[in-house]
Amino acid sequence: MLLPFFHNNFCEAGLDEAGRGCFAGPVFAAAVILPKDFYHPALNDSKQMKKEDRELLRPIIEKESISYSVAKVDNEEIDRINILQASFKAMHISLNNLKYKPQFLLVDGNRFKKYKDYPHHCIIQGDAIYTSIAAASVLAKTYRDDYMQKLHKKYKMYAWESNKGYGTPEHRTAIGKHGLCKYHRRSFNILSAKLFAPDDCEFHDEIEIPEKFSHETL
Repeated sequence: MLLPFFHNNFCEAGLDEAGRGCFAGPVFAAAVILPKDFYHPALNDSKQMKKEDRELLRPIIEKESISYSVAKVDNEEIDRINILQASFKAMHISLNNLKYKPQFLLVDGNRFKKYKDYPHHCIIQGDAIYTSIAAASVLAKTYRDDYMQKLHKKYKMYAWESNKGYGTPEHRTAIGKHGLCKYHRRSFNILSAKLFAPDDCEFHDEIEIPEKFSHETL
């Protein structure tokens, strides 16, 4: 059973990311402030949850949260500053967009780049321990999955609908056959480095998805 909070007397924001280990697409991060008494029996580390449960919980988290925000950093920025720093940047952006500011940050993982003067605590596998981090993991993953689903419609050969950009055998085989597209992370150790731009496809159009998502309730 998840723990409702780390500090009883502080307003806490849980932070988590999704897509850090992918070959393609952005990294997403979410920050969530929940009421101290928030509880849902299906909430857990998003990786341990069924897709249907994640989709069920997302609107509940968004409605019941005091404040939440989701942000992304694209693959070009990941290549420029590295995936670890990009993950921190996505978390920082999500915190910037919280109008109701927390007093303490709970971060999934073992490292974090300090955000302003906010105290924070890193928890390995925190998304399976604390409610606010688990909620952040659900938002980050579901928003990223939706993003990759939209990209899949233009790049069906990579099967992002199912692998979400991770380096599965199917994805690796497709890269070996077709090369890389503009959404692949060049700084990662991927099989092929050639660009894929067939003459009969118009892949120059950007997918229209907001740079950030946020909602606040007071």
